[in-house]
Amino acid sequence: MSRRHAAEKREVLPDAKYGDLVLTKFMNNLMIDGKKSVAERIVYNALNRVEDKVKRAPVELFHEALDNIKPSVEVRSRRVGGATYQVPVEVRPERREALAIRWLIKASRSRNENTMEERLAGELLDAVQSRGSAVKKREDTHKMAEANKAFSHYRW
Repeated sequence: MSRRHAAEKREVLPDAKYGDLVLTKFMNNLMIDGKKSVAERIVYNALNRVEDKVKRAPVELFHEALDNIKPSVEVRSRRVGGATYQVPVEVRPERREALAIRWLIKASRSRNENTMEERLAGELLDAVQSRGSAVKKREDTHKMAEANKAFSHYRW
């Protein structure tokens, strides 16, 4: 990581079907070996499955699921006089979104349905109802921050 200046953020184009930027970021994160069309197919089919089950707008549902996964605080390691403290800090909005996307994909991959579409659809439905491993990850992160609240004066 460069100390001189921060890397400039690259803007992504909105996705073809729904015109949503966050959905494009999600697809790019899901993509393996540069196979974007495969990632798109997985996401769109998963959203169709969710829409069939819940009878609501799939993008709206996707955003609701992400909102239920986004963490508001996390712990960062801070060295003070030879000791390392886990200091709770507020999470920046871009990082919140990135973490939520990453956690949702990881939770989907670790499920044991047959296809990735089914896994992703299942995890999205669970996230909308505030359950599932991605939401549990957020709860664990919040608990960790709460437990280390005593060290919050080391915040920088």
